[in-house]
Amino acid sequence: MDTPPRTEFLYLTTTGRRTGLPREIEIWFVKQDTRFYILSEHGRRARWVKNMLAEPHVRWRVEQNRFAGSARIIDPTAEPELNARIRSLSQQKYGWGDGLVVELTPEQFG
Repeated sequence: MDTPPRTEFLYLTTTGRRTGLPREIEIWFVKQDTRFYILSEHGRRARWVKNMLAEPHVRWRVEQNRFAGSARIIDPTAEPELNARIRSLSQQKYGWGDGLVVELTPEQFG
């Protein structure tokens, strides 16, 4: 049986904190249970992180699947095990696991 191709990118749409317009980026991700995780190489200085902090309701898509939900920064001091696990998953998938960990939680439907 063939292994499906590894999906590398998630497309995150935030709301511009100054313009109010949608802003989309392509970014590496990992998935744990029902949540998605992305890492910001530039920490809180990244524009998408600043947008997310101003408006935590975000949208994202992975292949043909579309999601809406909330984004939050994982505090490595408060949640060290989760932070380490996500960094490790990213390291395994991409060979890179540094940066600020951001959790995307889809809204529950139904």
